[in-house]
Amino acid sequence: MNRGELGAALRALRQASGKEAKAVARSAVMSASKLSKIETGKAAPSAVDVEAILTAIGVSHEVKEEYLEAARAAATETTAWRLVRRMGVHKAQQQTRALEAQMTLLRLFQPALIPGLLQTPEYIRAILSRHDLGEDALTRTISARIERQQALYDATKELHFVITEPVLRWRIVSAARMAEQLDRLVSLSRLPNIDVRIVPISARQRDIANHAFVVRDDRTVTVETIHAEIVVTDPRDVALYVRKFEGFASTALSGDSMRAMLEGVRDDFLREQETS
Repeated sequence: MNRGELGAALRALRQASGKEAKAVARSAVMSASKLSKIETGKAAPSAVDVEAILTAIGVSHEVKEEYLEAARAAATETTAWRLVRRMGVHKAQQQTRALEAQMTLLRLFQPALIPGLLQTPEYIRAILSRHDLGEDALTRTISARIERQQALYDATKELHFVITEPVLRWRIVSAARMAEQLDRLVSLSRLPNIDVRIVPISARQRDIANHAFVVRDDRTVTVETIHAEIVVTDPRDVALYVRKFEGFASTALSGDSMRAMLEGVRDDFLREQETS
């Protein structure tokens, strides 16, 4: 099934459901113009787009799987950050929130930053400021990311985070704010549906922490590179990321030993703040 055929099929399904395009686009967290371009074959939908549209239409599981298989024919989808900024970074956060609302299992590996779902507002602002957003757009994007964090308190979701030790010491914000950020990690790690693990630099490793990635429901992987966001949906490739995640998780500290490390680094920041 090519792009035009897939778009036409999605349009036929929507029309058969009796739902208007604007309503489906709104439920799928995309613009009406984007949905129109997908339905007319002018834009190639990602597997995530197709799933969002089919969910909004309300098709059966069997129909959804049939069309998702067609969408996965292009197993890797890339969206340049310049296009995300053009669309609106806050809208990208809203789309991610919609994905996270549907998932039940998340695995996130992060060797560079505190994961977005675990960030304090001050840390979020420091990270997002690098996008050269105007103050209004920056405020909306920060708000959208904070709204995403409601997923942390959803007991139906299982959230696993593996972070490398250098992330804890990377100076994104001031020493005092870093201490607050680490306190937040300690607090969130006590929630029953959240597992936070830290890979110590002293641990012998057989793998390389190439880059951050997120695995959702063992079905999709999102990778953020310098220039673009890459979404992987081919099951064979998704399995590679799951194995990589589990490998690092097996060498990471968890529970009380992990919290002891966090508290130790936090205390270092607090002592630095007291003497500065």
